Amino acid sequence: MVSVVKLLRQAIRSRRAGPFLRGPLAAILLLIVPLAAAAGSYWTGRIGAREARPYAYPFERPERGSVRRALEAEIAFYQARLARNPGGGLDLAALAGAYLRMARATGDLAWYLLAEQTAQRSLAHLPLDNAAALLALARVAEARHDFAEAIRLARRAGDDGEALSILVTSHLARGDVDEAARAAAILVHRVPGLASHALSALVAEAQGKDDVAFAALGRAIAAEEPGEAGSSAWARTLLGRLHYRRGRLAQARDLYREALRILPQYPLALVNLAELEMRQGRYRSAERYIGRVATITRASPNVYDHAVLRGLARLHELQGNQARAAALWAEAEARLRRDVTTGQFGHRRELARLLLERGRPQDVPEAVALMEAEARVRQDAETLEVYARALAGAGRWGEARRAIARALHAGIRDARLFYRAATIAQALGHDREAQRLFGLMRQTDPTFDEQARRILGVEP
Repeated sequence: MVSVVKLLRQAIRSRRAGPFLRGPLAAILLLIVPLAAAAGSYWTGRIGAREARPYAYPFERPERGSVRRALEAEIAFYQARLARNPGGGLDLAALAGAYLRMARATGDLAWYLLAEQTAQRSLAHLPLDNAAALLALARVAEARHDFAEAIRLARRAGDDGEALSILVTSHLARGDVDEAARAAAILVHRVPGLASHALSALVAEAQGKDDVAFAALGRAIAAEEPGEAGSSAWARTLLGRLHYRRGRLAQARDLYREALRILPQYPLALVNLAELEMRQGRYRSAERYIGRVATITRASPNVYDHAVLRGLARLHELQGNQARAAALWAEAEARLRRDVTTGQFGHRRELARLLLERGRPQDVPEAVALMEAEARVRQDAETLEVYARALAGAGRWGEARRAIARALHAGIRDARLFYRAATIAQALGHDREAQRLFGLMRQTDPTFDEQARRILGVEP
């Protein structure tokens, strides 16, 4: 670009240059060309950086707290409108949607209840052609693990992008991977974008199609836009988790950190990064990351509370502080029991997992009962793995084998599942089958050693 400026100056000084080139335009050109050079260098640098780190966030990071402030302003706007017209069905539906987005952004369970109540009021005033209220109720049903109701409401709402997204996630939770795949294919065709491609990646992962899942997440990130910082952080966390489950821990760390560059207090990335740090023995670092989630969850009951408490309990246990670990296990148990007792937002699986991870034999019968109830509404691979573990703990090896076989049926590749299936086969005397499954475990994640299993709570 310097040579272009030099040639331009020579041309201006030349006698052959016409009056147009030698007039005011000359000054403009001499100003624009260097600016263009700088801009070209800037964008070349940006593109080069993106090529070197293909999952680098290319947009300006939102200011801290700006997402919540925007949602608070939106909520205030619709509340003001409803103060003038309390029966406005469309305004009520819009307010329910804003409450729901606030629930997702904060993890605060109270917002789900407000979304549900407001959507119900909306339908009472506007029972027909009110897809927005139906979709809000469907999302609340999902949060409660009432996936059949979520599917019913989504189908009643129509077949737009949000309805199809609910069908994907609810069918996955029920273990209906084929139905989820059908909904995801339609979604990507009709509404291609970050969220659609990320959901299709979840389906591909459930089918054991790693290459497809990685490619879909790459397309998701390539399709991101400036106004969807939360989804951008989510997609990178999903991609990091997929690398993590394949033993590529360095790539996972980079992606989790990139998610946190977008949203520094994004709970899902913080929890995953803390787990990774524990797995590599960086306990102080892990505690810092968990502590950043804890600063979010102190204000009110939150979907991340139990994950924070369980993570801290395991961290203190690993460091030999058994008394502190026991206190944290007890606090996590109390919170989960409160959620299970109220019936508001499920958490049966999380309570059963905690009881099993804590390793007390007297807790096993309750864990089995909890998972029997949970398996009636949710049969994704993660749920079935916990169910199989509970059954194995109770000595019900044949049932445990059937449960873990259902978990693996769709083709998912997960070292935890292969480990569980292998130990069950080993207990039943099927040594050849156990060795095959242990081989698949090592092939899926070569780093899945005893430390990794302890961190993941696969074994006490």
